[in-house]
Amino acid sequence: MLYMYDFKDKKIAVLGMGIEGESSAEFLRKRGANVAELDQKIDKDYLEYLEKFDMIVRSPGIKRNLPQLIEAEKKGVIITSQTKLFFDMCPCPIIGVTGTKGKGTTSALIYEMLKESGKDVYLGGNIGNPPFTFLDKLTIQSKVVLEMSSFQLQDMTVSPHIGVVLMITQEHLAPDKKDSPDQNFHTDIYEYIDAKRNIIRFQSNKDFAVINRDYIASNESDITTAGKVFHVSREQGVSQGAYVKNNVVFLRFNDKEQKIIDAKDVLLRGGHNLENVCAVVMAATLSGVTAKNIVSVLTSFRGLEHRLQFIGQVSGVEYYDDSFSTTPETAIAAIQAFTEPEVLILGGAHKGSDFTELGRVISEAKNIKAIIGIGIEWSRIKSTIRYTLNAMRYIEGCGDMQEIVRKAAEVAKPGDVVVLSPACSSFDMFKNYKDRGEQFKREVGKLELYTP
Repeated sequence: MLYMYDFKDKKIAVLGMGIEGESSAEFLRKRGANVAELDQKIDKDYLEYLEKFDMIVRSPGIKRNLPQLIEAEKKGVIITSQTKLFFDMCPCPIIGVTGTKGKGTTSALIYEMLKESGKDVYLGGNIGNPPFTFLDKLTIQSKVVLEMSSFQLQDMTVSPHIGVVLMITQEHLAPDKKDSPDQNFHTDIYEYIDAKRNIIRFQSNKDFAVINRDYIASNESDITTAGKVFHVSREQGVSQGAYVKNNVVFLRFNDKEQKIIDAKDVLLRGGHNLENVCAVVMAATLSGVTAKNIVSVLTSFRGLEHRLQFIGQVSGVEYYDDSFSTTPETAIAAIQAFTEPEVLILGGAHKGSDFTELGRVISEAKNIKAIIGIGIEWSRIKSTIRYTLNAMRYIEGCGDMQEIVRKAAEVAKPGDVVVLSPACSSFDMFKNYKDRGEQFKREVGKLELYTP
């Protein structure tokens, strides 16, 4: 048998050469393995002859149930992943976070709170930091926070010490369109939910599960774990855990109830983020973080980059970068995060989305004063907006981000918010969502120098 920690002279294939795949290849070479880098972009026949390897390290973008992988496994090849290997070799407790939305923000908040309390803590996983890049720095006293996607969890046989299950709704399901051939998809909702539940499925009674009880698929996950369960909710009270009541976040832990923070004092905007805050409060408490350090982070954390991130205030107008919003659902969450008069930047490239619900939300919103419609999808979005209840203004025809931001600044008044939450991909006008968000931030930064 090939031991997980003995790689010297072993023939190992790394399947999928993205950021994680590259880090896997580097890590294994340093430990004496003979590494082959296999990727469709390098070789169309990259899945042939897998049986010649001792081990295959699968990247998240590669489906675990590919026939070629299954056949290689039958012939004795070990099929694993960086996540699985990391769990085998990590010397310290791991806090894992999964969910359809919010797992990146939740992971980052937990990390910041542990750092605030003086812990030796590392953040990795789906958030963009492969855990192999910091494995050698870890000690028994360290703590690791991992954002874990369903694809990273799908073939796990061990769970983190603290497993956080946020909202679980439909996503990454097999499409009936060919708009996104490079995406990784689950066969159905059952496979997707089952993969998510691996984050707590293999826990012992010495471990902890933090579960959002406001969503059926999340709430019912508690039957899969032997860990001690704590619930979080923004809709109802909990016997053990964290919840929101009268716009205040409370913690119930060890038979005591404690007020943590008023919702208005949390810098992150949006009701959906209060769910994440509750999960963070519970996970951080279980990790030994004090209420003082929890509050310190919640009142200063601006959000992950491009995810409803507060950019700053110019002439009394607040600007938010939500360029990561590439679906109608995320745009809806951004719209509903504010009660102030809102200037919304909406539209982009085709992604095959259904904008019906987004159109309904916009139609019924009382605070959207203007929409700057951009990209080829704006006309489709506009066609779904039926019954506006206010004097909503449409601004169209902007050719670049400089014009978009300046038009927003002209229509916005002190006390308003300007939100870039496109609900679409970015490839018609920008390189990607990061480029779109960076251009937005850069142009907002120039506003003080611009006089309309």
